[in-house]
Amino acid sequence: MAKYFDVHPDNPQRRVIGQVVEIIRSGGLVVYPTDSCFALGCHPGNKEGLDRIREIRRLDDRHHFTLVCRDFAQLGQFSRMDNAVFRTVRAATPGSYTFILPATSEAPRRMLHPKKRTVGVRIPDHTVAQALLAELDEPLLSSTLLLPGEEEPLTIGWDIKERLDHAVDAVLDSGDCGTEPTTVVDFSDGVAEVVRRGAGDPEIFE
Repeated sequence: MAKYFDVHPDNPQRRVIGQVVEIIRSGGLVVYPTDSCFALGCHPGNKEGLDRIREIRRLDDRHHFTLVCRDFAQLGQFSRMDNAVFRTVRAATPGSYTFILPATSEAPRRMLHPKKRTVGVRIPDHTVAQALLAELDEPLLSSTLLLPGEEEPLTIGWDIKERLDHAVDAVLDSGDCGTEPTTVVDFSDGVAEVVRRGAGDPEIFE
């Protein structure tokens, strides 16, 4: 049965954030809010957590998972960028964008695209997500909470808790955080290609 945590959207209680982080560190899978919508997240080294996300969302091995990072330094630890891409990505972060970039050797192999060796990375502009990342001091391996056969992600924390009660270990709720996933920009060939239009303004990459 999943634990349910309700925190203030602007001043999340550190004690509660710490409890959620302990669940993540002990191998748990959590649902947490971002600046686009709710996401599933686990520790980057948690193979079972990754498999559980695949099962919940019915994803194949070509799906790009995302490393949700606290800041740009952390993002640069797991992805490679030339100077032009660096400037473009930096100007759009934090924000509702996911960037597909060539992975460094530090990126978890199991989450890379099997052929392109690329990784999805992002920095959320969301107080609770940032509090969680600061306490964890590591990225979260994440995927949008979009269930199979549904057109929009789930938006109500308590409803998520009831529907995924035996599939996740915790739900962190700070109120409605929207239904539109991130805009995804692929820089794997060094040139911006918008592959999904979402919450972030895609025009700056077109």
